[in-house]
Amino acid sequence: MSTKKNVVRVNIVGEEYSIRSDSSPEHTQAVATYVDQAIRRIRGSAPVETHKVAILAAMQIADELFRARGDAEQLLSGLRGLSDDVRRLLPPAKRGTPSSVEAVVEE
Repeated sequence: MSTKKNVVRVNIVGEEYSIRSDSSPEHTQAVATYVDQAIRRIRGSAPVETHKVAILAAMQIADELFRARGDAEQLLSGLRGLSDDVRRLLPPAKRGTPSSVEAVVEE
């Protein structure tokens, strides 16, 4: 089963790229804008070669991703604990299966 690919022309630090993606054109443009801004922030803070700026921007974006994943895991852990606490307060017939939160998050 094939998914339709969208081709979007984006501009990152003055260079134009044609990006082929399953994502919507709006999403692809938003990602390109985010990358462009990250590179420009780093390039504006220190005179560094272009490829090094791109690597530093990639490191910054990866750090944001790792932190967001950690925050999401902490939130999920808190929700699991809260779900377990609430389940213990319910009558046995209403307790159901362990954490419907897990089923929703894992889908």
